[in-house]
Parts: sequence; C-alpha cells; structure tokens
Amino acid sequence: MHSLHILLVTGLLCVAAWRDLTTRTIPDAVCLLLVSIGVVVRAAEGWQAAGLSLVAALLLFCVLLLVAMRGVLGGGDVKLASAVALGLSPTQGWDFVYVTAMIGGVLGVAYLAGPHLTPRLAPIAGAALPRRLIAVEAWRLRRRGPVPYGIAIAGGGILVLLALPGH
Repeated sequence: MHSLHILLVTGLLCVAAWRDLTTRTIPDAVCLLLVSIGVVVRAAEGWQAAGLSLVAALLLFCVLLLVAMRGVLGGGDVKLASAVALGLSPTQGWDFVYVTAMIGGVLGVAYLAGPHLTPRLAPIAGAALPRRLIAVEAWRLRRRGPVPYGIAIAGGGILVLLALPGH
C-alpha cells in the first residue's frame, strides 16, 4: 500500500504542477483525489491519526486562505496544499510546509529574475512543446504574471513523501 500511495500521490501532484504551469489552474478532481487518498492512508493508521491530520490540514487551509485573500496565493494553491497536508502527519505536514516554502522561494527568485534572463521568443504554432512553453512563460514573466506556485507545492509534497519511513 505504501508504494502505491506514493506513486498515486506523486502522479497527481505532477498533474497539478503541469496544469498550474500551463494554465495557471489546479483541477478540483486532483485535489479531491488527494483528499480521498489522504483520508484512507491516515485512517489506516488509526482514527486519532486521521483526526490530527484533519485538524492540521484545516489550520493550514485557514492560514493559506488569509494569504490568498491578500492576493499572494491563488485558491488552487490553497486547496492543493491543504489536500496534501491531509495525507500527512502533523510533523510531516510541517516538513511539507517548510520544503514547499524553500522550493517556492527558489521559484519566486527565478520568476523575479526571469524577465531579465529570458529571450524574447514568440510562440510558434507547431513548434516543439518546450520551445512554446518557454516562449509563453517568457511572455508571462515580462508581464509579471502569477507564479505557478503549484509547482512548489507539488515538489514539497513529493520530497516529503519520498522521505517517509519505509521508502
């Protein structure tokens, strides 16, 4: 179950990161599946473990909601981070927040420096996907578009999952 859990959650987080990068949205279905998996995994460890994770995830949701209300994060980021935290113990949840913040800091610096470092490529129909993606991101960077923070959340979740005992 442990390896399957990590594989499923990693796959879902990769989908969330990709969608956030390409469309700046995080699908509700991904978050709902993460919540379902998290509840099953934590309940398998006991209802007390599930309850503690629920409380920790709700606290994280409330804090991130306040941050989102100030325009720093998007609603998709709030729901994705909370869904990931639900599947972790409170201690692992703290590790997740820390690792996500570190990855997010690097991502933020990259997006701040990006307008000065990216070439002015125009998206070309039929061009290879990486070239089109770079061109679109360069355009977003020059216009100070939103940072796809779902990438940091996914990275934090995956790294914490891979650090779980037994993996």
